[in-house]
Amino acid sequence: MRNIKAAISLKYPENADAPFITSKSSGAIAERMIEIAKENDIPVVENDILANVLSLHEIGTCIPESTWKAVASIFAVIGESERER
Repeated sequence: MRNIKAAISLKYPENADAPFITSKSSGAIAERMIEIAKENDIPVVENDILANVLSLHEIGTCIPESTWKAVASIFAVIGESERER
């Protein structure tokens, strides 16, 4: 198993201006977050740089504008994957 530095979960409610951080962790707890997500068919995307940037922000806050493009591309890939199911 690779060394997980950080895990961040996001939520993007329909009426929100941007996604917000719902949880974050590092180390063994981050690894467990990923396991739980996979067990529950929640999409997991690996992007170490983005995870490290988002980990600097508080749970409950919107993601910073500088990450909108990267996060939008992730949500687009997840949406396409879900439509293919």
